[in-house]
Amino acid sequence: MKVYTLQNKKIVILVAFIMFSLLKIEAQEENFWSHVRFGGNIGIGFSGNTFSGVIAPSAIYDFNNQFSMGLGVNFGYTDGLNFTATNYGASIITLYNPFPSLQLSAEFEEMGVNRTIEFDNGPDIDENYWYPALFVGAGYRVGFVSVGLRYDVLYDEDKSIYASAYAPFVRVFF
Repeated sequence: MKVYTLQNKKIVILVAFIMFSLLKIEAQEENFWSHVRFGGNIGIGFSGNTFSGVIAPSAIYDFNNQFSMGLGVNFGYTDGLNFTATNYGASIITLYNPFPSLQLSAEFEEMGVNRTIEFDNGPDIDENYWYPALFVGAGYRVGFVSVGLRYDVLYDEDKSIYASAYAPFVRVFF
C-alpha cells in the first residue's frame, strides 16, 4: 500500500510540475492573475442524528476559452450516532469545454481519512488511511456555473468517503 501511495504522490507532483511550467510560459506573455479563477465547494448536511460538513476551496488557470487546470484542498467532517470521520486532502482538476455549454472534467483527489466506529459491547474501530479517487465528469455550463455528474473510476465501496461512485456536482468559478 505504501508503494501505491508513493506512486500517486509522484504522479501528483509530476502533473503539478508540468502545470506550473506551462503557467510560467503563459505568464510571460500575459498577466498571470487575469487568467486565474477561484471557486470551490461548501456543504453542510443533517440527517437524523448525523451532521456532515465540507469546505473545499480551489483555483484554476484558464489556458484559453476551452482548457483550464487547477488545484484544490479539501476538508470534511462527519459525526453520526456511533461514527465520526475526518477527511482532508488535495486535488488536481482539468476542465475542457469543447463548446460553451458543455464542460468535461477529470479530477484526481488524494484524501486522508480518519474514522472511528464506536460499539457499546466491544472495542471501537479506528481507521487511518489514504484514499485516491479519479473522477471523470460532464456538465452543463452557463457562465461561471456548471451542473453535472462525475464518476469515480477508482471507487472502493469499503474505503471511499463517498456513498456512491456517481456524484452530482455544482461547480462555480469566479
